[in-house]
Amino acid sequence: MLELTLLAAFVLSVGLLFHTYALYVPILYVLSSIFPNSSTDRPDDTPSVALVIAAYNEADVIAEKIENSLALAYPDDELSIVVFSDASSDDTDEIVRSYADDGVELVRIEGRVGKTECQNRVVAQRDEDIIVFSDANSMYDPDAIRNLVSSFAPGVGCVVGELTYRDSSDVDGESVYWRYESLIKRLESKLNSSAAGNGSIYAVRRSSYVPLQSGAISDFAEPLAIVGSGERVTYAPDAVAWENTGEGVDEELERRSRIVTRAWHTLANNLQLLNPVRHPVFAFQLTSHKLLRWLSPVFLGVALAANLGLVLVDSSPLYLGLLAAQLACYGLAGVGALLERTSISTPTVVHIPHYFVVANYGMLVGLWNFLQGENIVTWDTASRQSDQS
Repeated sequence: MLELTLLAAFVLSVGLLFHTYALYVPILYVLSSIFPNSSTDRPDDTPSVALVIAAYNEADVIAEKIENSLALAYPDDELSIVVFSDASSDDTDEIVRSYADDGVELVRIEGRVGKTECQNRVVAQRDEDIIVFSDANSMYDPDAIRNLVSSFAPGVGCVVGELTYRDSSDVDGESVYWRYESLIKRLESKLNSSAAGNGSIYAVRRSSYVPLQSGAISDFAEPLAIVGSGERVTYAPDAVAWENTGEGVDEELERRSRIVTRAWHTLANNLQLLNPVRHPVFAFQLTSHKLLRWLSPVFLGVALAANLGLVLVDSSPLYLGLLAAQLACYGLAGVGALLERTSISTPTVVHIPHYFVVANYGMLVGLWNFLQGENIVTWDTASRQSDQS
């Protein structure tokens, strides 16, 4: 009986991990091929757009971001550039003000209220047709805004762009992860509605915008709110933003724990979207892409503990082989962690396991924070990367 219980726990945990990391993509591919979304009309007009840039102590990059925004291939009389400063204490505000003659607006918000509350306040002041949200370190391709806007087919309330990383980073584990996420968003959008946004580049119809709680993670909560209102979130891979990745894998821990902490709180406020009766397709997407992903460190722990128990109960070659495979993966991650702290180039064979383990530990911290009732509202320049997980 004990062996069967341990085996069931192991199989269930591994099965759920396999589903969220491997099986979900081919399922999406098959379903989106059989039942593609029928709304494909792309409008040709150029509605008014407000590009809203989030900034907190961004003196190092804000001038480059503004220059990049001024060079966008969109009619000048239809594009407003707005930078909100969440009580920046460096030279960010002065730099933004120096572009006032170019039409760049600064909205300084006192009190360090956080990105989401800042967005709420800025959007309340705007009357443009489309609001595009961007981070200060996200540089856009010239036609990014035009490609976002052209993706607002009937019934679409939010459009998510594509985040690409510059080659200057050596964090290839993160690059692989983002390419994988892009594939998922492409397939989700083709089938129904994307289950995630991207803080670096996403757009919302002004009429569709839903004010959010300050503790919500905006580029996840806003798309969820829009889906809950009956509209779709679609993905525009040709609307491209560029960023540099972090300086090392260890930075992923803080970023992932921050994101997942806020994401759990956001999901808890949108549990109705997990109802398969009301939202049969989207509930499957949200569960597969987000809920199970965030629970993956729990599944990994259960799988390892159950496997150890099985070996103690019956040291069969199968159980020993499965345990050896798990320990080998964690061993490679450990080697990657050691090499990360040296000047030696980290091979992909150890770098990706290290990134995977660090990311999952960050998700575990985020889950623990949520269960403890803790949340993270503000952000800083070291953790300003797109709020995805």
